[in-house]
Amino acid sequence: MDWSLFHSLNGALRHHDGGQDAAQIFNAWAIFALVGVAGAIWFVARPGGSQRSKLAALSSAVSAALALLLNVAVGQLWFHNRPFVDHPRAALLLVHHGADNSFPSDHASVAFAVAFAVFAFHRKFGLALLLGAAAVAIDRIFVGVHYPVDVTASLFVGLGSALAVTTVGRAYVSWGVRQLSKLSDPVVASVRGRIVPTPRS
Repeated sequence: MDWSLFHSLNGALRHHDGGQDAAQIFNAWAIFALVGVAGAIWFVARPGGSQRSKLAALSSAVSAALALLLNVAVGQLWFHNRPFVDHPRAALLLVHHGADNSFPSDHASVAFAVAFAVFAFHRKFGLALLLGAAAVAIDRIFVGVHYPVDVTASLFVGLGSALAVTTVGRAYVSWGVRQLSKLSDPVVASVRGRIVPTPRS
């Protein structure tokens, strides 16, 4: 089942140079764009105003870090070969990658952790990031470095990380937001003042 689904998705690009190029470009940049957008939410918050956007941004960063730690732990429990190792002639490999453990996917775990963390505070924006995270996960299959089971496990790793951070760890994240706001708020207020000058009375 896992190989059949991988073969269907990965093999769909075998004779499509344009699709292969798109998959490679997306693989190279999508995760950075997703993480960058989530981090940029911090600066949407008005200094002294609601902390929701800041909580979303910092929670996404902590969730991503936690997801990577969980991946290390989960990877110790089960070693899964890369598709191109199991099927060197049948798998289409579009990127250079080491033949290390395929389970779970770091890219997908980080993407889902970030997206779910943002979703906890911004439903519509978080949903858009979840779609982006799903695209990151599927693209890892397209480029030939993960099986579907790897990225499915990453979805649960990301969800678990985000839930832990936004519930059990929320008090600590809130403290972090207050401390970091002391540094960022003066800068953001200054930039906002230059872009939108305060009207004279």
